[in-house]
Amino acid sequence: MTMECIVARNFTTMAVSTCPNWRSRRKRPRNKQARAVHRYNPRVSSLRANSSSAGKESCVVVKDEFADEEDFIKAGGSELLFVQMQQNKSMDKQSKLADKLPRISTGNTILDLVVIGCGPAGLALAAESSKLGLHVGLVGPDLPFTNNYGVWEDEFRDLGLERCIEHVWRDTVVYLDENDPILIGRAYGRVSRHLLHEELLKRCVESGVSYLSSKVERILETTNGHSLIECGQDVVIPCRLATVASGAASGKLLQYEVGGPRVSVQTAYGVEVEVENNPYDPNLMVFMDYRDYDKQKVQCLEAKYPTFLYAMPMSPTKVFFEETCLASKDAIPFDLLKKKLMIRLETMGVQIIKTYEEEWSYIPVGGSLPNTEQKNLAFGAAASMVHPATGYSVVRSLSEAPKYASVISNILKQGHSKNMNSPSRRSKNISMEAWNTLWPQERKRQRAFFLFGLALILQLDIDGIREFFHTFFRLPNWMWQGFLGSTLSSADLVLFAFYMFFIAPNNMRMCLIRHLLSDPTGSTMLRTYLTI
Repeated sequence: MTMECIVARNFTTMAVSTCPNWRSRRKRPRNKQARAVHRYNPRVSSLRANSSSAGKESCVVVKDEFADEEDFIKAGGSELLFVQMQQNKSMDKQSKLADKLPRISTGNTILDLVVIGCGPAGLALAAESSKLGLHVGLVGPDLPFTNNYGVWEDEFRDLGLERCIEHVWRDTVVYLDENDPILIGRAYGRVSRHLLHEELLKRCVESGVSYLSSKVERILETTNGHSLIECGQDVVIPCRLATVASGAASGKLLQYEVGGPRVSVQTAYGVEVEVENNPYDPNLMVFMDYRDYDKQKVQCLEAKYPTFLYAMPMSPTKVFFEETCLASKDAIPFDLLKKKLMIRLETMGVQIIKTYEEEWSYIPVGGSLPNTEQKNLAFGAAASMVHPATGYSVVRSLSEAPKYASVISNILKQGHSKNMNSPSRRSKNISMEAWNTLWPQERKRQRAFFLFGLALILQLDIDGIREFFHTFFRLPNWMWQGFLGSTLSSADLVLFAFYMFFIAPNNMRMCLIRHLLSDPTGSTMLRTYLTI
């Protein structure tokens, strides 16, 4: 990384710290003829930096607006420069959306649905909605998929996307200490970013989705019940309903519940490299390696910032290594993660011969749910669908897209038959059915349980984390697999908790009791479970 890049990153932090106090985006707007979902947008200074590793001469331009401090943290916070470097990587194999999809007509045509955001969640929802006969427009920057996705092979196979997996490991292994490794007994796959992007784009093409490459500034509601999507260059797109799928930092376009848990962050620095002396079996994917690698060099770092190694050996010499912090209250800087990774590899005797790619992964976890009283809908990370305790979200978004699209289609078709523009119809929240589909009380109970688990992880040191996962992987397979995949019911999670408590060592039991009685997520979980 160049010195200019480092200086720009430090200046980003200073520029944000001098902004005026954030105003909450969660207040309900007053009724007017055309009302904006969001009004106040503090600006961050424009910055430019060069980095050859990011694959572009001018890889980062920071000139963004954020709804509040939490929205800024979701966007990348102090690590925003690296997050934007990741987003702006060049992926030559992936098609441009604008080359494949017809441009949205900005005349008098009113679209049924506008999906804002062009990630996996946005593309999947747009395609499924259009397949049901809706006139769907997709709006967002024409950027490729740049993050590496790892999935359980059976989950992607169930979605009919097995062709999008570029490498499969027959089993997955966890190293917690110097004792025997834990074989999980489940195949793991690395998703081809190119194949997944092209598959979802093909579905959009076949179903008739139209597209506009633009950032969305705000969403207005009009007196006739329609929404106006205000884009760059004074482009306005009228539609009957808007769904925001533009990632976690969507506070400009959505309102979120007041008083929810503080957002935490999962960060990881990765490299895909050619190496000598690779210590890992190419047939096994390394899900977690929490072993000590050099206490003298990084003892203080490990105590303050517990991390693990995530490794995908594609061959005996080509490996994707990623130093990962499962979750932290404040994002662990990517520079520190890189330092820890290089020390780990050096201590293991791994010699890097060639670097193919660097990755800066930044995943907000936890935080508040969207306010379900608003008309505008959300999907994917914008709808808080990221698993609070693991950071996984892609499989859930892809699996729920067909059902969510069906509910949206029914809402709009009912609106046609019952005159959506009538005063009585407009006085009702037509989106409530969709929100209830996405976040029914059962889902809220599950999420409250996961948030309780996230808060526990945040409090544990490295020894506590090892002990926690030793206990976790001793559970019956269906329990821990269901926990990681968000498939356990709220009742199953209660059984999970009792089973975990029963097999845990005494010090872990005391930790769980203290956490339940003292942490706010404990009382929130109990209250959510008791709500009918």
